[in-house]
Amino acid sequence: MAAETEKDPVTGTETTGHEWDGIKELNTPLPRWWIIIFWLTVIWSGLYYIVYPTFPGWKGIWDYTARKDVSVEMKEVQAGRAEWLNKLAAASIEDIGKDGELLAFAMAGGRAAFADNCAPCHGSGGAGGPGYPNLLDDDWIWGGTLENIQTTVTHGIRWAQDDDTRMSDMPRFGVDEMLDKSQISAVADHVLSLSSGGAAEGEGAEIFAENCAACHGESGQGNAELGAPRLSDAIWLYGGDKAAIVETITKARRGVMPSWGGRLDEVTIKQLAVYVHSLGGGQ
Repeated sequence: MAAETEKDPVTGTETTGHEWDGIKELNTPLPRWWIIIFWLTVIWSGLYYIVYPTFPGWKGIWDYTARKDVSVEMKEVQAGRAEWLNKLAAASIEDIGKDGELLAFAMAGGRAAFADNCAPCHGSGGAGGPGYPNLLDDDWIWGGTLENIQTTVTHGIRWAQDDDTRMSDMPRFGVDEMLDKSQISAVADHVLSLSSGGAAEGEGAEIFAENCAACHGESGQGNAELGAPRLSDAIWLYGGDKAAIVETITKARRGVMPSWGGRLDEVTIKQLAVYVHSLGGGQ
């Protein structure tokens, strides 16, 4: 049964026939301006659908895409940067620091490249973490000169895709049964003594001299040419307590860093090397 309608005596507007607790609902029409705007939007949407790309395969009668604008803008940006990029390409990495403006440009590009490619492992500020080197100190496994850093970034570390990658394999003294548990414990104590400035003697020192000194040096000073870390300071990549050192001696650590030479262009790698060198630990 249809609801009975009537005119409201106060406003003269018909009711909808609905009533709740004595309150009757008015059937108030929408304002004319609202209806006009609504139909204009309907008409506009139809025109938009025809003029612009609105579904797969339809480019619109104007053949417009925002990608074209972005492409034009990127070409303008690249044209503006071309002069500086050409200067960077022509300059040796050591000469970049001699030109203040060129150095500032390289630092800006290096900072952006570091955030995009390096920060996930080394941290946004370069502080690193367990297994990821701290780039803020002066303890460099492969050397911290501009040239060293550029080479490391270009070729990576233990990265099979690059024939010139940095390679250093520490023996797995425990896994391969080169040393037994007591010997590993003794040499771990000796390594701890080196990092604390001591000069312990005995079994650990003898084992170290026979198995470790060839790479790490007699006093644990390390060897950047071999990628052998320095053991005579308090800087540790995988932890400096005895348990961590024992695990390292037993199983060895074979951390990997990608070779960026095939992913980034030479200029970007130069910028990265300059930026990393500037973080505070460069030699």
